[in-house]
Amino acid sequence: METESEPYVRLATLRQLHHVVADLNTARSLADTLQTVADGVINGLGYELAAVNLVRPDGDLVVAAVAGSAGAEALMAGRVGSRTAWDRWLSMGEHWGALRFIPHTEGWVLDDDDIPQWRNDGPIPRFADEWHPMDRLLAPMYSSGEELLGVISVDKPRNGRKPGPWGCEALQMYAFQAAIAISNARLRANMQRALVRLEREQQALRASEESFRQAFEYAPSGMAIAEMGGDQHGRLLRTNDALCRLLGRPAAAMRRYSFSDLVHPEDIGTLLRTSAEGGRAELRLARRDGTYVWVSLRNSVVADAADGPRFLLTHVEDIEERKRHELQLAHRASHDSLTGLPNSAELRARLGARLCSRPPLPSQNGPSSKTLDVAPGEFGGAAYGPVEAEAETDELGFRSDGFDAPYAGRRPFPPPLGPYDHHVHSVAPPEGEQDDGTKGLAVLFCDLDGFKSINDRFGHHTGDAVLIEVARRLTNGVRDGDTVARLGGDEFVVLADGLGRADAQDLAVRLRNAIIPPIRVEGRAVRVGASFGIGWASCGMSAEEVLQSADQRMYVEKRSRAKTHRRAG
Repeated sequence: METESEPYVRLATLRQLHHVVADLNTARSLADTLQTVADGVINGLGYELAAVNLVRPDGDLVVAAVAGSAGAEALMAGRVGSRTAWDRWLSMGEHWGALRFIPHTEGWVLDDDDIPQWRNDGPIPRFADEWHPMDRLLAPMYSSGEELLGVISVDKPRNGRKPGPWGCEALQMYAFQAAIAISNARLRANMQRALVRLEREQQALRASEESFRQAFEYAPSGMAIAEMGGDQHGRLLRTNDALCRLLGRPAAAMRRYSFSDLVHPEDIGTLLRTSAEGGRAELRLARRDGTYVWVSLRNSVVADAADGPRFLLTHVEDIEERKRHELQLAHRASHDSLTGLPNSAELRARLGARLCSRPPLPSQNGPSSKTLDVAPGEFGGAAYGPVEAEAETDELGFRSDGFDAPYAGRRPFPPPLGPYDHHVHSVAPPEGEQDDGTKGLAVLFCDLDGFKSINDRFGHHTGDAVLIEVARRLTNGVRDGDTVARLGGDEFVVLADGLGRADAQDLAVRLRNAIIPPIRVEGRAVRVGASFGIGWASCGMSAEEVLQSADQRMYVEKRSRAKTHRRAG
């Protein structure tokens, strides 16, 4: 750049250096910045060859830009030198401020290193300050944290001399500015990559939101988004068209409700458990017209990574047809296909639900035979501990005052399953003409008289019509809550709770009188009679034993009646 004496700084050279430094900040990318750094060495500092070696993430240095020689660029660009070799180069030679000068007299030991080099052929210097073709001058570039960013290597000064103080100062200052430019370019590149990544994420988010919106709005089944937590927990925020059509309510009106406002009162517990735990439930929701529709709710909690659960996404599927089919199947399984009455299995199930394995306590006072069990430990001492009987007991260990007493050997009566047994034991009213007011579960066993002759004479079609009409008359003759079941063939059973013996006899007479009137089938009048046997459900008996008892009493009653009263017309 200057003569060897360098008595002053040439203004033109300083201006040229100012321009190349200014060009460093105009490059638009990191690659452009690196190439501008190499070109600036050639254009502003007076060297014929320059290479920029950039530190990679793994620590090694790659030749990122070459200027001044197409051959050197073809040979060196993109090649990598190990960090170990570069550390050895930077530790050798003469320290010219921040620069490192490795004279040819010492650099021969570095010829076998893996650092990319351009070997120049030229005349041997005649003077001490002349540049030797094997001399090396390196300008390290450091970040503000003193981290090595790269190394600028220069060769072949145009004046053929080693740089003096001004040349060294200029190269050192240029390397400092180049380091700033490279750091800024990297920062811009990182920011651009972050912006591109952010834009892609936002595009993906918008696409995801649009996909969700379309899937939500145009789903063939109902969908809703509800709030979670707070005072507005469960309030519907958004519903799709399918749910609005299913419930017959506009979207604007749906936002005033929560599912708890729409659910059938019997299903509110199921809804609350489902909302709290997530998952699936089947329940009934109210339509605008006041009817209810069976739906399957499937809940998913939409959570925020920072704030936790935010919303409840509910999928609502119309299962009315399936539920109707299930109810029909259940009805067919438990009801007689001809008459629609409960069948034998359903009768036994209902009767068995009123019975327990513990026999009723013997009673001397009539109504006191209806008993209640008490909690373990209420016999007067610790639970299952020895107690003193305060009333007389029979040979089975039952107290006459209506409470279970200890067995012999002072062992307490086996406790119920829970702390208290709320089962009300079924007991039979006492035998005899005197009515003491005891009420029980009456089992009326009905067998039609003369039905077989009608069936044989007029055919099964007429017989079926007679059975259907008898079932209707029996059903009309009992109270709501009583059970009329077809046991099979021409046998029917009536379960009537809360009757005394006289009440049960009166009911049997009324039902018999209801059956006797003629039944018209296809213009023909036929008549059947009925024999009733009255049994009583009592805890300690099985359902089968209760039915057998009523059946036996029915046959006793049938044999005792005159044949004329049992014959059908």
